[in-house]
Amino acid sequence: MAATSLVVTFELSPRSRAIIAEELGGAGDAVYLQDLGLSERAAALGRAAAVLAYDTSVELTPEELPLLAGARLLQFTTAGIDWIPLNVLPPELPVACNGGASAEPMAEHILALALAAAKRLFAEHAALKRGEFNQRSRNRMLQGGVCGILGFGGVGVAMARLMRAIGMRVHAVNRRGAADEPVDWIGAPDRLDAMLRAADVLVVAAALTKSSEGMIGARELALMKEDAILVNVARGEIVDEAALYAHLSAHPDFTACIDAWWVEPVRHGKFAMGHPFLDLPNVIGSPHNSAGGGVWRDVALRRAVANCRRALLGEPPEHVIGPDERMM
Repeated sequence: MAATSLVVTFELSPRSRAIIAEELGGAGDAVYLQDLGLSERAAALGRAAAVLAYDTSVELTPEELPLLAGARLLQFTTAGIDWIPLNVLPPELPVACNGGASAEPMAEHILALALAAAKRLFAEHAALKRGEFNQRSRNRMLQGGVCGILGFGGVGVAMARLMRAIGMRVHAVNRRGAADEPVDWIGAPDRLDAMLRAADVLVVAAALTKSSEGMIGARELALMKEDAILVNVARGEIVDEAALYAHLSAHPDFTACIDAWWVEPVRHGKFAMGHPFLDLPNVIGSPHNSAGGGVWRDVALRRAVANCRRALLGEPPEHVIGPDERMM
């Protein structure tokens, strides 16, 4: 096995394997654990320069995890990896998420939710079913308003470009309080309150970390405009569930568009709500499908492999998760 091998821990179709070979571009060879016997697996992992995984907790045995210590990078295919136990991995192993993997379809989904809320599409659809023809009911323009984006990574940047295209001003909060992408205002997390007060639409697109968990609670919601639109495509746990339900119940002009829920099948094995959000008229829900799928999975895979290629070539990989950011 070549010293610059990329070891893939999960099953992939011939189409996906061809994409990996193309994206590596000769920087290394791809080795698939699914094709190997037990002893061959151990040898491959021990000599891997980079490892591509979906969920190491099910794809590798506890005995195999220490074999990753010599790799330059463990790259996951998904952007959110808070549900994967990272603390059992060798501490010296660099770990990266697939940041911005599905930024473009997620940005479109966010825009669709925000427009549906602003134009009252679901509320008026329900009214029509009741025989009510509210032609003169209040409607909103997003143009000229402020889109606040919490978490200004790949999704946030893609979202900013769409929102600027429809005439919204963009305010953002990220860890360093700066960005290469043009914005009208940007601050570090200690400036979150200022963004909350200004936002007509608040997009939650931050990674779930120990510092972002519960970041939006009752106090933060109370700072927002009475008719603000909150769109969460990140993780439910960033927003306090009980506080959001109470705020929506008390503020009928406030709308929550929830794509990321607190208990979901991929992370928890089931879907459950602690409060009946979907009974509220000012809630629009989607089943955490903002990342799209279908052909876009090819794009996401290419982005993950491109980061592996950086590691194989000795270049600094992107989206590395620091020890303090690991949830498990």
